[in-house]
Amino acid sequence: MRHCFFIIITCLFFISSSFSQTKRLSDEAEISVLTIAPGASLNDAFGHSAFRIKDKRFGIDLVYNYGIYDFNTPNFYTKFAQGKLNYLIGRNYYLDFYNSYVYQNRTIEEQSLNLSQTEKQQVFDYLENNYKPENRAYLYDFFFDNCATRIKDVLVKNIHSSITFNNPENFQPQTFRTLIQNQLDANSWGSVGIDIALGSVIDRPATPEEHMFLPKYIHTFFGEATLNTSTNPLVKSNKLVFKQKETKGSKQMLFSPFVIFSVLGILIISITYLDYKNQRRTKLLDILLFTITGLIGVFILLLWFATDHEATAQNYNLLWAFALNLFVLGQVAKQTPKLWFIKYLKFLIIMLCLLTFHWMVGIQVFAIALLPLFLALGIRYMFLVWYYKML
Repeated sequence: MRHCFFIIITCLFFISSSFSQTKRLSDEAEISVLTIAPGASLNDAFGHSAFRIKDKRFGIDLVYNYGIYDFNTPNFYTKFAQGKLNYLIGRNYYLDFYNSYVYQNRTIEEQSLNLSQTEKQQVFDYLENNYKPENRAYLYDFFFDNCATRIKDVLVKNIHSSITFNNPENFQPQTFRTLIQNQLDANSWGSVGIDIALGSVIDRPATPEEHMFLPKYIHTFFGEATLNTSTNPLVKSNKLVFKQKETKGSKQMLFSPFVIFSVLGILIISITYLDYKNQRRTKLLDILLFTITGLIGVFILLLWFATDHEATAQNYNLLWAFALNLFVLGQVAKQTPKLWFIKYLKFLIIMLCLLTFHWMVGIQVFAIALLPLFLALGIRYMFLVWYYKML
């Protein structure tokens, strides 16, 4: 009796598994792309994209998105820093997804796609297969493989029609850095941190298709896209699902990067002026400056050479955050350093001049909030050259 019961349960399991794997969409099914506006935190500042699969006949209303990560991943923060963190595809009921972003007060737009029944089924089958535990993970890349680029890639890969992504009217290509900074407040710590951590490789113009690493450009380019080199649009309807409600924002200008670095710059220049006037040197200030700039330089080098982040390469912030400053601290601490240290100071001044040149010709754009610090460092280094020559 138990044996028969086991056989029946096993058969029912395989029948239900087979049904779930061959689930068919009805001719009422719709596939759309959801675009979520940026949120308040740095993590949400670039928006979000997702697929919605809706089939009233079969009671299906699911959302698939590629922006999930697991904090329980072993060595999560180490992998994130090294650029080796896997992201996952997530599947949610539409109502849960919708309520989550309404709660966050983020605008939701929906573009219904102009796909054939066969193409809808292929996209649905692909997403279902991709959601299987063995297929869920992918190696995240902020610019080239993220929640937005996956929407485009999944669609291109799984429909028979060829998609032509036409440029929007008055479209002007922008650099990757500009595209990022357009989503941020330039006088925020997130903006400054990004400009320090990411190198000159993101100061090249992005191709029109590369703009779609941002969800807002998925929405824009999908809205202009056509199928099979014709005027048949990819998007057959576009609607605003939820409009962000106006809220009173409060900016903490007092502790903003530009204010903080301006205060530091004025402090460094003021101490330098008093040192010049009294023909002395505030040794503690120099030790702090060389230590901090050296440590930041080591951090930048690690991002460049010890991680898989392509965007951190060729970072000319090293022209002011010079890692070798840590190795000359012994000379900084001395009252009378060796002669080669004066040449080293002149080299640091030249490096700051090169930074200005790189900025002016567009090789790399630096954080505008750091300007007071750059000016203060240049004045301090010139003072030290004068001071040591006076000894």
